[in-house]
Amino acid sequence: MKRGLPMWRATVLTLFPEIFPGPLNASVLGRARAEGRWGLDAVNIREFSDNPYGSVDDTPAGGGAGLVMRADILAAAVDGVPRNDRPLLCLSPRGAPFTQKRARALADGPGLIAICGRFEGIDQRLIEARGAEEVSIGDFVLAGGEIAAMAIIEACVRLIPGVLGSALSLGEESFSPGGRAPGPLLEYPQYTRPRVFEGREIPPVLLSGDHKKIASWRREQAEATTRARRPDLFPSGPIRREKNEED
Repeated sequence: MKRGLPMWRATVLTLFPEIFPGPLNASVLGRARAEGRWGLDAVNIREFSDNPYGSVDDTPAGGGAGLVMRADILAAAVDGVPRNDRPLLCLSPRGAPFTQKRARALADGPGLIAICGRFEGIDQRLIEARGAEEVSIGDFVLAGGEIAAMAIIEACVRLIPGVLGSALSLGEESFSPGGRAPGPLLEYPQYTRPRVFEGREIPPVLLSGDHKKIASWRREQAEATTRARRPDLFPSGPIRREKNEED
């Protein structure tokens, strides 16, 4: 836990609280939660329904297929959760792309509150009235926001100091600007034993013991992978190189 600061906490507003914590309770994330480094609450939106059937939706204004989650019921659910300066996120395929930079910013804060939509979405007036930030984990559509919320929470929690064993690994992974690869590049390929697998050998440079050559090879691989798969990550012009890695 960060000294002098309250525990990082995620609250998820959902129609299916039984889904949580799910994978968020496994491996290092689960251990960190048990150690009190972060907390998780799953709130059932149906508990704030104004009818005996627990329904939370209605037909869309203007007509159309499906159902829309009601603003008044969602507002009651949101208002029933202590905000504590945490940002309110609304998981939506039309939201701004969620990035590693945003994950770092959230990890440095007190936590987050996530609204998991279902059906055709939620009433726009709730988003505006409560200042919700619409975020998306990709250009695809899910049945609901729960899986997206889990992905965002995991991306944040693993950045909390003490959750992962090595801070160095955080600096050298994809989208991280602090590693050997300059800028937010994709990570270089990784290898381990056996030395030969089905005729494929570990690149000899990785076994050379020459750390300068290894760093150069990894940087080149990261750049090549990023150019091939995510050219949008490159800044305009030549890639900046760190002074201590110049040839």
